[in-house]
Order: sequence, then C-alpha cells, then structure tokens
Amino acid sequence: MHLSMLTLEDGAGAVLSQGGAQVSLVEDVEKGHLPDVVVETKMLASPDAHHSETYLSIAIQVFIPFLIAGFGMVGAGLVLDVVQHWLVFEQITEIVILVPALLGLKGNLEMTLASRLSTQANLGHMDTPKQQWSMIVGNLTLIQCQAIVVGFLGSVVAVVMGGIKTNNFELDHAFLLCASSLVTASLASFVLGLITAAVIVFSRHCNINPDNVATPIAASLGDITSLALLSWISTVLYDAIGKQDWLAPLIISGYILVTPLWVWIAKKNKHTREVLYTGWTPVMAAMLISSVGGLILDFMVVRFEGIAVFQPVINGVGGNLVAVQASRISTALHRDAQLGTLADDDTVIFITPAAGFFGKGIHARTTRVLMLMVIPGHIIFIYTIRCMKAGHTSLSPLFVIVYLIAALVQVAALLYIAYIMIHWMWKRKIDPDNSAIPYLTSLGDLLGISLLAIAFHFLYLVGDRDTDVGD
Repeated sequence: MHLSMLTLEDGAGAVLSQGGAQVSLVEDVEKGHLPDVVVETKMLASPDAHHSETYLSIAIQVFIPFLIAGFGMVGAGLVLDVVQHWLVFEQITEIVILVPALLGLKGNLEMTLASRLSTQANLGHMDTPKQQWSMIVGNLTLIQCQAIVVGFLGSVVAVVMGGIKTNNFELDHAFLLCASSLVTASLASFVLGLITAAVIVFSRHCNINPDNVATPIAASLGDITSLALLSWISTVLYDAIGKQDWLAPLIISGYILVTPLWVWIAKKNKHTREVLYTGWTPVMAAMLISSVGGLILDFMVVRFEGIAVFQPVINGVGGNLVAVQASRISTALHRDAQLGTLADDDTVIFITPAAGFFGKGIHARTTRVLMLMVIPGHIIFIYTIRCMKAGHTSLSPLFVIVYLIAALVQVAALLYIAYIMIHWMWKRKIDPDNSAIPYLTSLGDLLGISLLAIAFHFLYLVGDRDTDVGD
C-alpha cells in the first residue's frame, strides 16, 4: 500500500493521507501503547475495490436482496388485506391512518441507519468488535429516540384526523392508538436495526459491499414487521378496554420515562451525537411528504379498489433502488473528500439527465444497472400478487404496460434526483447518510402513488376497467 505522506506531531500522533483521505493515528505514550494502523488504513485501500466493481457484480449483489425485499412488500400487502377485517380495525378506523406513517419508518430510520453504517463499514470503522459495539449501540439508541417521537406524532395525527372525520373523540381509543403506535415503532426499529447491523457486519466478512445489500434487507422486513406488530398490540389493547384500562396509559408513561435515557446514551456516543441534534428535520419532513401521498391514496382507493394492493410494491421498489444508489454515492463522497468539498473541483452537481443515465462515471453505471432491474422485478411481484389471488384487477397486457411505464418513470426520476440532492447536501456540509434517504423514500411514496393513480385513471378512460372501479 502506498502512503503518500506521513507526519509526526510532537511525538504523539501521525497523519496518513492518500487521495485526499486522511487518517489520524494517536499514540498513547503514557500507557506505552503503539498506534494500531492496520484497521485504520483499510479505508485507504477501499477506492480501488469500489472502482473494480463490474456491472455483473453490482447486479448480483443488489438483485437478490431486491427480490427478497419485494416479496416482503407483497407479503405486507397480503397481511394488510387480512387484518383490515379484524374487529379492532373495523371499530377503530383511525388505525388505518397509522399504517402509512409506521410503514414509512423503514425509509426514515432503518434505511438511513443502513446507509450510515454501510458508509462507516466501507471506511474501515466497523472492523473490530469494539468499533462495532460502539457504532451499533449508539445508532440503536438514536433510532429508538426517533422512533418514539415519530410514533407519538403519528398517533396524534391519526387521532386528530379521525376526530375531524367522525366529529367524535374517545379517550380509550386515543390511548390505544398512541400506545399501539409507540410499541410498533419502538420494537420494529429495534429488531430491524439489529438485523441491519448484522447484515452489514456479515457483508464485510464476505467481501460484499454492504451498500448493495443492507438497505433492501432493511426494507424487506420493515413493512410486514410493522403491520404484524401494529395488528397484534392494537388487538391486545382493544381487548383490555373495560377490563384493564390502565394498560395503554402505563405503556405510554413507560415510553415517556425511558426516552431521556435513550437521548442521554445517544448524546454520549461520538458516532450519534451530531445526528441527535441534526437528524430530525429530514424525518419530520419525510413524514409530511408521505402524508400527502396517503391523502392521494385515501382518495383513489375509494374510486379504484384494485390500486391498494399495488401501492406497497411500486412505492417499495422505487424506495429500495434509490436507497441503494443514495448509500453508494454517500459512501463514495465520504471516502474521497471532506464534508463540504468535492474530490474533483470540476464535478457538476446539477447534471443533465443524459449524463446521469448514460455517463461514464461509476454512479451512472450503477444507475443503468438499477434501471434494468425495474421491469423484471415488477413483473415478478405483480404476477406473484396474481398467483396469490389478491387484488381486484386482472393483469391485461395494457395494464402491465401502463403499470411498468409508471414504475420506470418513478425510478428514473428518483435516481436522477438522488444524484443532485446528495451532492448538493454534501457541498453544503449536510451529511447525506443522515438526511437523503428519508427525503428520497418519502418522495418515492408520493411519486409512486401519484403515477399509479394516473395509470389507473388512464386505463379507466381507455376502457380497461375490469373490476378495479369501486362501488
């Protein structure tokens, strides 16, 4: 390994630099320890490894987790199709309002966590057990803080919207919504956070780029885990109404009391301290963007019954693919330059679509690989839905063509926006690992449901109505 510069400062430390990347080595003279340069200098070798990725290696590493994630989303749609007829969902309809907010957590929290840890792993900061423990514990406590806050706000929105719709307010139902949302958000984030961290550590051991696999794996279990938890806890709390009315308030009080502890732990951890202060704006903004998509879905599902079963799939596919691209671009920026500067001064942030899709750079190559996955992926997923006899729409050739065009437009727009957004954030010293994915996945939700609504309306106008029109 070539080291282009080595300087010693006051006998206490050294700095290694190569290609703009610098690593500080601190020698603890008082304790007689020599600096460990082995792990820290791994990041200097990583650029060559990434530039050597071929079309085939990227495709293989991304497509398998992408398929797993897609089947996870199909499964979530089937679960929702069953639980919507449960007593608690029929009696407390506001629970349905919670679903988009809680499913959106995977983009806001888990996939952002996956991007953050993937970057650190690729930079060689998660190669020893001590590093892994510090990084994982800090990030798990951080997403607990965020999950509790988002879960609470989501339940407040559900209570308010439900009250406006019915002109009625019941305290027992409000407690149930709040407690169900808190438990679902907290447990889902904890379980998915552990799985995501394990996938990233395992990927490094297997010489697989975690940027390619971590975000789809995080997404694959997100929807179905959140739906299953929400259905279970809401049923338990509904059965407790009139018998154990103290249960829901006790759960809420417990989360309120434990939140300061999570905040304190995240604040003490050097890896999460900054995100604890700066990571709220993307999460909250993403929730609002997703809510607009939810309003469109709420309006369209009355008119077109068949639209609901395809919504998790088109939104999830777009979100998963753009999350992979966002994670890869962010890692490359962290590896090649300091936050706020670009390795190449000639780098154009606001690129043309032609450069974004047909350029010679590594990111344009990844964009082409990801675009090639859209059509085969969606065909597999929508025909799986058909085989499961779900939905109210038959897959006519015209429907498949229009649906695939909508999916291609969604993913193409997201990948193009991702390149511009991430470089723009980086130039303004905003870490894209903490901010980009929430915006991109929520924008994917909004684009997905909007394009799906346009597709169904177009099919209705040209006469391909089948059984997708509501009563």
